[in-house]
Amino acid sequence: MKRLIIFVLMCCAAAVAQAQIPTPQPFAPAPADPPPAIVAAPPAAVANSGASGLLNGYVPDDTYKLRAGDTVSFQILEDRVWNGLDAPKNLVVADSGELDVPYIGRVMAVDKTCKQLGGEIKTALEKDYYNTATVVLSLNTANRNLGRVYIWGQVRSQGALDIQVNENLTAGKAILRAGGFADFANKTKVKVVRGSIGPNGEKQTFDLDMTEILENGKIEKDITLQPNDLIIVPSRLFNF
Repeated sequence: MKRLIIFVLMCCAAAVAQAQIPTPQPFAPAPADPPPAIVAAPPAAVANSGASGLLNGYVPDDTYKLRAGDTVSFQILEDRVWNGLDAPKNLVVADSGELDVPYIGRVMAVDKTCKQLGGEIKTALEKDYYNTATVVLSLNTANRNLGRVYIWGQVRSQGALDIQVNENLTAGKAILRAGGFADFANKTKVKVVRGSIGPNGEKQTFDLDMTEILENGKIEKDITLQPNDLIIVPSRLFNF
């Protein structure tokens, strides 16, 4: 009987010991580091002056005509191949109406849109310097002055007067801005010589009686000035 009890106790002890031994697990390699994320750089804003629609919404302006004093942004995208940090250059339209463009020098810019001027620059660059030139040309800041008129003769202050954009500057207003008439002015014989050429190639002139316009209030007889107009206020024949 003692042997039976001892045998039973030994079997129980063996079963308990076996239950405490963990079951071996199959070998699993440690997880590999995830591959680095690849971030694509956004495409640069590209403009080809010969195209009608361009990447990233850039479209050369075909409405605004450049004027002296305007500032434009200029870049040749092919230059970035050699210098990735090449930035657009700010160029100013000179009083002569010209733009000093890298490589090709001065080109006439006044009265041309950015689209027109960009096309001309592209053609000139591809003629001597590039197989293909991708030109980005856009208006940065517009000159607030539309142009100048000139007043000479019997006024308090002769010289140039600026015309602001959207300003309705008449001959009468210009005389007042110049300080008014001098003592010996002939107010009835004021002449305006138009700076632009008429439809038949002639110079246009306008004779104005400023006594009627400024003193009698007949402002409908006044005229709106244009850039480069010349106002001449003559002297009276007899100064008394």
